[in-house]
Amino acid sequence: MSESCIAAAVTTRTAYNRFLLLVAGLGGLLYGVDVGIIAGALPYLEATSGLNAGQLSFIVAAVLLGSVISTLFAGMLADWMGRKKLMACSGMLFVISIPIIALAHGYGPLVFGRLLQGISAGLIGVVVPLYLAECLGASSRGKGTGIFQWLLTLGILAAAIIGLYFSHRVDEVAKLGDADKLYAFKDTAWRSIFWFSLPSGILFVIGSFMVAESPRWLFRRGRKEAALAALLRSRMDDQAQIELEEMEETAAAEKARTPATGRITKESLLHRKYVVPFVLACVILACNQATGVNSIIAYNATILIQAGLNDRQAHLGYVIFTLVNFLMTIGGVMLVDRKGRKFLLSLGSAGIILSLVCVGGLFHQTEKLRVDVKDAVQAMVTTNQTLALTFNEATAGNLLAAKPINGQKMSLIIIYSYGDFRAATAVARSDETAAKPVEIARDNCVPPNKVVAFFSNPFANLAEARTAPLKIENALITPVPGEHSGWLVAICLLMFMAFFAVGPGVCVWLALSELMPTRIRSNGMSIALLINQAVSTSIAATFLPTVGKYGYSTLFFVLAGFTVIYFVTAAFFLPETKGKTLEEIEEHFEGGKRI
Repeated sequence: MSESCIAAAVTTRTAYNRFLLLVAGLGGLLYGVDVGIIAGALPYLEATSGLNAGQLSFIVAAVLLGSVISTLFAGMLADWMGRKKLMACSGMLFVISIPIIALAHGYGPLVFGRLLQGISAGLIGVVVPLYLAECLGASSRGKGTGIFQWLLTLGILAAAIIGLYFSHRVDEVAKLGDADKLYAFKDTAWRSIFWFSLPSGILFVIGSFMVAESPRWLFRRGRKEAALAALLRSRMDDQAQIELEEMEETAAAEKARTPATGRITKESLLHRKYVVPFVLACVILACNQATGVNSIIAYNATILIQAGLNDRQAHLGYVIFTLVNFLMTIGGVMLVDRKGRKFLLSLGSAGIILSLVCVGGLFHQTEKLRVDVKDAVQAMVTTNQTLALTFNEATAGNLLAAKPINGQKMSLIIIYSYGDFRAATAVARSDETAAKPVEIARDNCVPPNKVVAFFSNPFANLAEARTAPLKIENALITPVPGEHSGWLVAICLLMFMAFFAVGPGVCVWLALSELMPTRIRSNGMSIALLINQAVSTSIAATFLPTVGKYGYSTLFFVLAGFTVIYFVTAAFFLPETKGKTLEEIEEHFEGGKRI
């Protein structure tokens, strides 16, 4: 082959690899939009839809429900349909969901559309990292999966920017003083926010049809020539032949272990050579969420207010927080194929431990002075089992009459329950004179139906909770630290986000896709991702009640303890997979050789 032909082949394959990364990145963007789009739309949906708090909460949670359902079956579908077709289907589900939601008039279509978005997100979370792991060469696999995570953070950021844009537009209309125009624009705003997310879905669907199928999926379906053709689209001839031979060697080794009947038996996940990589992937994904990252992102502004910053400073801190996440993810993408997964996971988890311990230590200085005034607050509950409490300096003084605390600024958080269902109020500050009263009502705690109730507390009695009295379990008043302490907490949380983004944020998708042997990769990834979601949901459900009862310091110390498990797993048990083919990684876990 002449030098010009070789150069042309290299250029073609380089262009295809970049296109492959773009398509996969659009999958990450779509996943991020799925997660983040409701935050900007919810205030306007709440103002114009006529839905109650329980219905709105289920519309928000419907994405999680859909994601859990689809994650259960994503591996099976990826094996049955193929990675490429499932990517296209997941994109089409998202595209279909947008007009269903944006044109909805009523509760049913909104829930159905959000369920479709959740199903789409669950499928994307499994199939795109799976597809990238099986299609990209060993030298670029880390970068490809990192780009998925980077554009995922971009999707969340884009959703926030779209919401911010419409918030400014709504403010402009509000200044006109026309209630009808304001109502109409708010109705248009939440629908438009969803319409804005449609182009990314359409581009992802088109791109999914233009890329090749996974060569490893094709090979396991007996389509050897198609597998080679798929490899040749992204690799030079010699590398493609080497990887094809490795696939054949792995298949031959499996056939040699087949019983004399000649029937190929499918080994379970409990087979010895699968247990170690499967458990490693599950531990890494569980620990990834056990850092508390999702809850720290969701409650970032609340944490900073409790740490001593005012509302404007806390929201500025949150903007910087999300920007650090986005920018440091770029650093992780650039380093993952140079420094390796093991190094970045070890570095990131070590930095997270340090950051969480520092935040916990800062909160402990004031939380050791907190006082529980639950009996005084319980006495304020009305006969209809609700509570409205204006928390200011005078109220704080009255509640603390029996046990006063030195300091001018106080915060209050109330943990309450109706039957088996428990909730916590947002943090109220005594120095925020314009803040709304702390309000407790049954609709804010008890789920509207059995489906939501199951995901809130599967062992709860919903019928009993609908008539149970309001019980104040804790009403904790804590001195609010000064602004200096608040900015120290903000800096520590920025450190947390930087270490997470550069290490676990990028590498978790690689661990999910690289560690699993080819034969169990799709189903194993589904199970591991389901564990990931279960841990995330559990932490989100217990975050505010734990903070209310034991304080932020206890919570952050516990999260640091979980992250120690993460560090030990990454530093001492995880093999380095940088630059290794999937077959070489699989051979390592079979005991064939070290990597």
